[in-house]
Amino acid sequence: MTLQQLEYIVAVYRMRHFAKAAEQCGVTQPTLSAMIQKLEAELGLRLFERSSQQVVPTAVGRKVVEQAVEVLAGAARIKELVEEEKHSLAGTFRLGVLPTIAPYLLPRFFPRLRREHPETDIRVVELKTKGICQALHEGTIDAAVLVNVPDLEEFEQTPLYYEQFVVYVSHDDSLFSHRSIRTADLDGEMLWLLDEGHCFRDQLVKFCNLKSAREAQEAYTLGSIETFMRMVEGGQGVTFIPELALEQLTDQQKALVRPFALPIPTRQIVLLTARDFVRHSLRDLLVESIVRCVPPRMLKLNNTEQRV
Repeated sequence: MTLQQLEYIVAVYRMRHFAKAAEQCGVTQPTLSAMIQKLEAELGLRLFERSSQQVVPTAVGRKVVEQAVEVLAGAARIKELVEEEKHSLAGTFRLGVLPTIAPYLLPRFFPRLRREHPETDIRVVELKTKGICQALHEGTIDAAVLVNVPDLEEFEQTPLYYEQFVVYVSHDDSLFSHRSIRTADLDGEMLWLLDEGHCFRDQLVKFCNLKSAREAQEAYTLGSIETFMRMVEGGQGVTFIPELALEQLTDQQKALVRPFALPIPTRQIVLLTARDFVRHSLRDLLVESIVRCVPPRMLKLNNTEQRV
């Protein structure tokens, strides 16, 4: 039994597909299948039931995979302890980022970080909050940049910055003439909102009490901030964007931006890690790189803002 074999069975368990698991592990499917069959022969039992439609773990296979996850996490932790003892920035570091943060934050610091520290191997994956928490539990990511929301107490949080929400209004909307937007102004508006599960949406719905606002869910079930901005630019409705997005806008797009009336809804962005996280040198580098790239005024909550 080898760590490589354990890695393979965990990949198959998560992907429920041998070809996809092989691609994730960087090997051919025949190689992965042969190594798993060898492990099954050594254990004297089947770990997976194969069919033309999907791969399903057997009852004992599920238990073996659960133990394999712990063994692989322990092995990875040994390497991390050694690297941290050396104050090394080398090794793979997997970073989760919310989709409502990644497009606006990553371009500001990630290219520069890679130029200044080519020895780092930081790999980014976009995940929602629920997926981030699960990935941190499973050890498939090492840290995450996300919004500070309730129920994150089991993790270690490092504050990064505060970011205001702003309103994006169509030229043809009655709110376009407003200099600032009160939450009451949104009553009856056509709103382009992200689907449920995005904290960006959940925080705004709660802060603005949007129960009576008309959501555009019937017209567009999923979507992204960028997609909804195009909808507004096309002449219909209202959406919301994060503050860091403003620097990427053209002058024509900035004309559609309206601030919230006081107090301004604001989210806190944090770096999340497991309580037993050991790669402090890499974490400190990430924090320094991110804090350095945002406007200084965003590093603290001011008295015109209300954290949501």
